[in-house]
Amino acid sequence: MSVDMEHFTIATVAEKSPDFRRVLWTGEHTQLVIMTIPADGEIGEEVHEDIDQILTFVSGVGEARVAGAKRKVVAGDLVVVPAGTKHNFVNTGPNPLVLYTVYGPPEHADKAVHKTKEEADAAEAAGEDEPPTE
Repeated sequence: MSVDMEHFTIATVAEKSPDFRRVLWTGEHTQLVIMTIPADGEIGEEVHEDIDQILTFVSGVGEARVAGAKRKVVAGDLVVVPAGTKHNFVNTGPNPLVLYTVYGPPEHADKAVHKTKEEADAAEAAGEDEPPTE
């Protein structure tokens, strides 16, 4: 079995994506997603019961809200959200808050692209944003 190397210049790829959420790669155990949160926007408070999440911030400024704690985040920061932990990330600056995140196991449909938070929320509510099962 031949497997091609997946390679991303991640900060550049993330900066060039205007989409709220874009799944770049989905593996059996993890998933790589880039996100762009507009000014005055947020990911939305959520809990992933069985999924760990690691978020790395590429540009912009925001506030991480994890397990009741709040902390400013800027480019170069990384935040870990263990499974079962309530969290939200809010853009507190005038420019987009750009990040990439790794989910383990995958959280979203392979190759999913959601241009806005509203589009992402609608896809989730309709059951159209489910991770691969195999």
